[in-house]
Amino acid sequence: MDKGSGGSVGMSAGRLERIGAAMQGYVDRGIYAGINTVVARRGVVVQQGQYGFRDKEAGLPMAADTIFRLYSMTKPVVCTALMTLVEEGRLRLFDPVARYVPALAGLTVLRPDGSRTAPARPVMVRDLMTHTSGLSYHFLEETLVGPMYADGKLLDPTVSLAEAIDDLARYPLAFEPGSRWHYSIGIDVAARVIEVVSGETLADFLRGRLFEPLGMVDTGFEVPEAKRSRLAAMYGRPDLIDPNQTFQKSLTQWSGGVNDRLDVARTYPVNAGTTFQRGGHGLFGTAGDYLRFAQMLANGGELEGVRILGSRTLAFMHSNHLPKSLVPIALDGVPFPGYGFGLGSRVAIDVAQTGVPGSIGEFGWAGAAKTYYWVDPVEQVVCVFMTQSMSSFDLPEMDLRALVCAAIED
Repeated sequence: MDKGSGGSVGMSAGRLERIGAAMQGYVDRGIYAGINTVVARRGVVVQQGQYGFRDKEAGLPMAADTIFRLYSMTKPVVCTALMTLVEEGRLRLFDPVARYVPALAGLTVLRPDGSRTAPARPVMVRDLMTHTSGLSYHFLEETLVGPMYADGKLLDPTVSLAEAIDDLARYPLAFEPGSRWHYSIGIDVAARVIEVVSGETLADFLRGRLFEPLGMVDTGFEVPEAKRSRLAAMYGRPDLIDPNQTFQKSLTQWSGGVNDRLDVARTYPVNAGTTFQRGGHGLFGTAGDYLRFAQMLANGGELEGVRILGSRTLAFMHSNHLPKSLVPIALDGVPFPGYGFGLGSRVAIDVAQTGVPGSIGEFGWAGAAKTYYWVDPVEQVVCVFMTQSMSSFDLPEMDLRALVCAAIED
């Protein structure tokens, strides 16, 4: 992607310089060891900053090519890849998931009295991507089903995606499909649908459909040995993938000032890419690589002459797919004011309620270790924020968004 001054794309260069001081402040206060930011408008990179360290104890500075564990920023990538199969007519969003994963044909719904009954309708592929399937996460305690997942094979990186998804058949759904928004492992199931329909492993499919065409040279489910010195160290609260950790525990620990160096090699290994392929987490990548992916989305499915998806498909993906009764979305009691949800990403439906300047239709998502991206298709702005801080409830990404919006002059 081209680099240029803010002035060349209607932004104040002086105001963009404020980003550096704000991000460095988070490092100086000891909240984050290091931060990477990159901002583009109209396809031109106007700000790129590295602050602090990728490994504080080793004294290794943050660099533009630092590699991060993306956690849930894997989800938009997988949903985008799935939509290429939809465009080819190889599956439909309203297809029952059990058509592709027969092991899930007998799913039941857990009722308040502990009984299990058949759902009123089957889980559809679309439900997986909008988090309305009835599935959950082990770290979410707002339903009775979440904690049941603690012994699930999905958390084991030595287990294949196929085996991990088949294992879900032993758990009930937390609610009737389509009746609630509840963050979940649905996109892991969507990833298995990709494998079944395409006949490829998830890693091979993503490489062929997205990473190679887009020039995302450092993105994948493992980090080659020659690149591992570029991997950022992990800090923050206890590992959220650990079966004993919950979202609410993390919130309490963050409130109490817990901010330690972590070893997440067991749950997020750099060298298990043959089995460690998941739809909801698992990818490694750089800020620059993710910017290329996000810029393709902002461009309506194309980057530098390579078309991944049609523009109408992208617009459909990033429309709000939730009825009024299910918005705004909330994650274990933490609200996302002003947001609905599309196919794999949050979508702004009321800018005033979001608390940050922006546009209707702004979309993006985040990862458990405080990686974050957003696209404002109206202002043609794309931004990526990267650090490695597990379960951080500080909001530097909101500061970054406000600073970027304040720099727009035209």
